[in-house]
Amino acid sequence: MSTPTHDPQSGDRPDRGPGTANPGTDPTNPSPASAKGSAATADANPADANPATVDMDEPPAGGSFARYFLRKLGGAATSMVLVIVLGFFAFRMLPGDPVLKIAKERPMSPAQIAELRSQYGLDKPVIVQFWDYLVGIVTGDLGESYVYRKSVSSLIGEYLGPTLLLTATAAVIAIVLGLWLGQISAWRRNSLFDKLASSTSLIFWSVPTFWLGLILLMIFGGTLQWLPTGGMITPGLDPWSPAGIIDVIKHLILPVVSLVAVVYAQFLMIMRASLLEEMNEDYLTTARAKGLTEDEVRRRHAVPNALLPTVTVVFLHIGGLIAGAVTVEAVFSWPGLGKLTFEAIRGPDLPLLQGTFVVFSAIIIVMNLAADIVYRFLDPRVRRA
Repeated sequence: MSTPTHDPQSGDRPDRGPGTANPGTDPTNPSPASAKGSAATADANPADANPATVDMDEPPAGGSFARYFLRKLGGAATSMVLVIVLGFFAFRMLPGDPVLKIAKERPMSPAQIAELRSQYGLDKPVIVQFWDYLVGIVTGDLGESYVYRKSVSSLIGEYLGPTLLLTATAAVIAIVLGLWLGQISAWRRNSLFDKLASSTSLIFWSVPTFWLGLILLMIFGGTLQWLPTGGMITPGLDPWSPAGIIDVIKHLILPVVSLVAVVYAQFLMIMRASLLEEMNEDYLTTARAKGLTEDEVRRRHAVPNALLPTVTVVFLHIGGLIAGAVTVEAVFSWPGLGKLTFEAIRGPDLPLLQGTFVVFSAIIIVMNLAADIVYRFLDPRVRRA
């Protein structure tokens, strides 16, 4: 009988079955070196190690607010430069000669006409006139009105207040009315209220503002004689006295209704469409499961999220509302920038046209910039873009 020989290497090493993996390659039991490498990777990039700790509302690296603001500000500045250039050359293409029109109002000799043309700088080459125009915008000197014989800057400052009063009143009413009716119409979709509100808003949306203003003027100012037909206040009244304030409100009604009837319809339709998209989301089902009433679900959850796409439209239409006041002020003889622009076109009063055009365009550009900034704060997806 032979004595078995002890092999220390094979005896000390336990037998691994065919199903046992190499410890160095087993993903469930990594080797110490592999575990050390994983720990180093986790230390270098903690966001990959624990995705739950990443704040998805924060902008990515390099997407700071400063860069976003500067990019949008650069776009606004570029638009403003294009507006300034267009505002000069476009009005030079209008038919009519302002000097000849002034000469028709009173007898003038050819020498006087030439002197007047030289006084207004119209005898200079176009490129020289354009340079003077740019220098005037930078220095705040927009020139002198041919018709009013006053500086354009002082005229704009004088007529800006009534325009802001008219458009601000119309904007507040249109926003509140449009958003309120829009959310109710969406929440009661396909109901009689929804059909009436939607059809009425579409009709008003398609109506030209000046046409609606003329209809209201003929009915309530002419036939019924319930309201004043034009102006801002009855001559002789103090606008800051109780009687003067009431009189201004009466003069405001018809032009404000003309603006609101067209603008509120846009807010209603956009709010309705936005809220309809939110009504099928899962978070509303969760809110109902918590025991909230339908009114609470709508006010506290659905409407705030539906307001996000509406914010941009609101800011854009505030700027457009001021520019759209030109026709309304002309119809109702409202002493604002719109009426001033309309009278400048009849001239043509080139410095006044250029000044009002730049002011209107600047308001719209600023509103667009404000919409981009506000929307970034409201929507995290824009911050991560």
